[in-house]
Amino acid sequence: MSERERFEAQVLPHVDAAYNLARWLTRNDHDAEDVLQDAMLRAYRFFGGLRGEARPWLLAIVRNACWTWLQANRPAELAAVDDEPEADTPGPEALLARELDRRAVNQAIAALPVPFREALVLRELEDLSYKEIARIAGVPIGTVMSRLARARRLLMEALRPAASAPRLRVHK
Repeated sequence: MSERERFEAQVLPHVDAAYNLARWLTRNDHDAEDVLQDAMLRAYRFFGGLRGEARPWLLAIVRNACWTWLQANRPAELAAVDDEPEADTPGPEALLARELDRRAVNQAIAALPVPFREALVLRELEDLSYKEIARIAGVPIGTVMSRLARARRLLMEALRPAASAPRLRVHK
């Protein structure tokens, strides 16, 4: 098996997770694509040095590419989490409430400081262990735990006003 075939077999299955991380850190699709392209080129260039699992290795490369990008840019656009419609669509009232909730959560996550947002995305959206996040971020596990606790607290504080806001009621 050639090195290219090994790269395709081991790394490419994790491109969606890598893109998701890049999108959350850059806050928009276009910049996430640029960062991911750069990260994939780096990953291919340094593939020979891969030791262990490909997913955390690739996510660490994407994370570092995002941090480099963030140092040079200030993103303005907010990324959406889920743009695909669901097969079993509820009524319009439920759809509107769900959309308002989704927007509130997206905005609250996007407003988190990058280290907290990064830890939250890797844990909750990518389902990585604390150990894997620590390895990707290059910090101790205790730091990951405190970042996650702080991110969750900030998220709950940001969403508390939205949760107590009155819901729209449609009278028939």
